[in-house]
Amino acid sequence: MTAATDPAIREARTLLDRFLAAGIAAAHPEKCLRAHLPPPPAGRLIILGAGKAGGSMAAVASRFYREEHGVPEARILGLAVARHGYGQEAPGIHMVEAGHPVPDEAGIAATKEALRIASEAGPDDEVLVLLSGGGSANWIAPAGDLTLAEKQAITRAMLRSGAPIGEINTVRKHLSRIKGGRLALAARNARSILTLAISDVPFDDPAVIASGPTVPDPSTLDQARAICERRGIPLPEAAQRLLNDPNNETPKAGDPAFARAEYRIIARPIDALEAAAAAAAEAGYEPVMLGSDLEGEAREVAAEHAELAKRAKAEGRKVALISGGELTVTIRGEGHGGPNQEYALALAIALGAEPGIRGIAADTDGTDGGRGEATDPAGGLVDETTLERARAAGLDPAAMLADNDSTRFFETIGDLVRPGPTRTNVNDCRIILVG
Repeated sequence: MTAATDPAIREARTLLDRFLAAGIAAAHPEKCLRAHLPPPPAGRLIILGAGKAGGSMAAVASRFYREEHGVPEARILGLAVARHGYGQEAPGIHMVEAGHPVPDEAGIAATKEALRIASEAGPDDEVLVLLSGGGSANWIAPAGDLTLAEKQAITRAMLRSGAPIGEINTVRKHLSRIKGGRLALAARNARSILTLAISDVPFDDPAVIASGPTVPDPSTLDQARAICERRGIPLPEAAQRLLNDPNNETPKAGDPAFARAEYRIIARPIDALEAAAAAAAEAGYEPVMLGSDLEGEAREVAAEHAELAKRAKAEGRKVALISGGELTVTIRGEGHGGPNQEYALALAIALGAEPGIRGIAADTDGTDGGRGEATDPAGGLVDETTLERARAAGLDPAAMLADNDSTRFFETIGDLVRPGPTRTNVNDCRIILVG
């Protein structure tokens, strides 16, 4: 019996899609942003947004101030940058779409303009910064003599190395004119700086979300150099100069630039997982939270979760194993994929066609790795027929996992998860249904 003809499998897949959608909806700016927006100021309001939710956050803020509070256009100045395909109309706020995960010229132009606007903020102006995951690539301003091409090459090398997001952002911050608290430096003459952020990082560290452009940076030049050395990242001469220049250190706690700066996280990965768990409980499953901050190699975590699922089945439990975080893939092959697709493929192999266990793994932003296109898949679906259907299609699951070729695997059997741009980002959402 195939996934298409087995009623139990069809029902489980429908439920998995529903639980994932519930998690994504809980973290969308339409639900989580409005309650945190400050009242309209007496002076100018400068709105600067960046990240995969940059467009949707800007749209909510635009409606809040212009339509609900009647703030005249002359008192709002705004610019938001989001990943290509993630923009959204936000009257009064200039919307730019730029590259992710590898930055591009559109991001450079938007970042220069954001820094200019911030630097012109005066003592009567309030700066509202709307941040979300993806902001590190969207706000791109290479420091010193570093070129865009060189910054792109460093980003690609970091991604291929399997470095976690914290390490990637430590290096990014020390090669940038906006990251690591430098946007706050630019806006230091403003009356206030309020940052509202949607977290996409393990442990919700403000210094890591979008590389912390408005908060003190705890990371150091020494750490950035050590990461590049340990990961074998080739650095051009301009980057080496920046990482060896003590004057290029990022601003730290106690810097006057942060005296009037406030930071609030308005949505976290755990919010999405709890919404998915509530939907699972309503459907009769016992939610079991495995953690919202998981890190590690996608295939290794998948193997661990497969064992947990088999154990739950052996105990006769009807459970939903739910996890988040940001897994990584050390790229050794020539295929295409992302952490969630690799997790799903490794999960299918580890489960070995075990009946009654089905799973979904997807990035809540709607894309998982890929080539930087808005049409990239978000993840994959797994059930007891996955391996059988793959082999019937002439695929070798183990060989494709070794080649990091998870996208082609799930595309061939029709099990890619493709929600399209969700315009939010609270990291991965993985759900395994047992029983």
